[in-house]
Amino acid sequence: MYRIAIEKLLKWKQSKHRKPLIIEGARQVGKTWLMKEFGKQTYENTVYINFDSNSKMAELFASDLDTERLIMGLELYAGRKINPDNTLLIFDEVQEVPRALASLKYFYENAPQYHIVCAGSLPGIALHQGTSFPVGKVDFLKLYPLSFREFLMATDKERFAKLLDKQDFEMVASFKQTYIDALKHYYFVGGMPEAVQSFVENKDFNEVRYIQKRILASYEQDFSKHAPNEIVPKIRMIWNSIPSQLAKENKKFIYGLVREGARAKEYETAIMWLSDCGLVHKISRVNAGNIPLKAYEDLKAFKLFMVDVGLLGCMVGLGQRTLLDGNGLFVEFKGALTEQYVCQQLRTIEDLSIYYYTNNRGSCEVDFVVDTGEQIIPVEAKAEVNLRAKSLKTYQEKFSPEISVRTSMADFKKEDWLVNLPLYAIEEIAKSLLSPAHTTYSLCDKKH
Repeated sequence: MYRIAIEKLLKWKQSKHRKPLIIEGARQVGKTWLMKEFGKQTYENTVYINFDSNSKMAELFASDLDTERLIMGLELYAGRKINPDNTLLIFDEVQEVPRALASLKYFYENAPQYHIVCAGSLPGIALHQGTSFPVGKVDFLKLYPLSFREFLMATDKERFAKLLDKQDFEMVASFKQTYIDALKHYYFVGGMPEAVQSFVENKDFNEVRYIQKRILASYEQDFSKHAPNEIVPKIRMIWNSIPSQLAKENKKFIYGLVREGARAKEYETAIMWLSDCGLVHKISRVNAGNIPLKAYEDLKAFKLFMVDVGLLGCMVGLGQRTLLDGNGLFVEFKGALTEQYVCQQLRTIEDLSIYYYTNNRGSCEVDFVVDTGEQIIPVEAKAEVNLRAKSLKTYQEKFSPEISVRTSMADFKKEDWLVNLPLYAIEEIAKSLLSPAHTTYSLCDKKH
């Protein structure tokens, strides 16, 4: 299975300023597989240490954190010499031994020649970001479920993924149905690696749903395992309310849907916990469209999206019939799946800050507004071919962004101020706007 993160890990390996690396991400997004695959592809040797229920490792790190002593202990455990020039050290479930996390500071300061990648349950790592956490001494890499592009490659459609990369949208339009069918599958299967792998091997949607239910159950278990006891019920209530929150027309999070009379201060910690764990994407409102968007953030208004579109579909009991029902899947559940999908794809793009916009009267709402650091791009997510963009037009007139993007089931089209980008090509927003590539159709090309 191809993951774009492998390329980022290669850059990390080659960096002169390399620090021990912590891979962040929700449970079951493929962190362990990624580390092992990276080791297999780019190092002569890999030493894999799983700290879960590992008393020997707990004892090794319980004493002083002298790096020479630790390396000797790791060599004895692995039964081989650890050569820093050609060996990758993998620390998995590192949150189970907090002192192993703390040791990364000393590896960075005293033994930077060793290549160390770590992963663990995100809630567990988040909990340890206190006195023992090596602040400033580690690098981070965020890992999300497979993007649609990665899904195409996993399902033997690498040529179609590359065609999107080339941005030859005339050619893309010729294969429109292939992309739509793949997108339908992605809406149902999502990007959790185990679900994707099962789909690739068996093409059995029932099996996919079984796996998704199991993942959701494991998340619920994590609530009790990692979260403070007093907020566990609130976490469950927030988590279970997300489908109904997204079923609303404007998708803004309403505390009253969690529990009648509920107030923000009762649930803020629970939402923060879910967000820190990577299980939800919290997208805040902005009330203006100027750089930097962060300065115009309204902390009281936000949307909550799930970590994965397939898991969202599983939570609401979305049936297989929707896959056969024309393009009904894209409008099912008031377009919530489509907004979830777009949010999920935007999240995978580095150095992109994501918000949504409404004016103070609430008469104009733009689904997403992204800040590239250089420009602001409003993005309207449409579930159908419907090309009305009243709010986008209002936003354009008020803030005059260089380009506005409407993503829908319609083909690529460039108008005066507006680009229509097919839903299955939404990841191309980055390549076209963040780097002025010489493509067949650049989104910023005013001629089209």
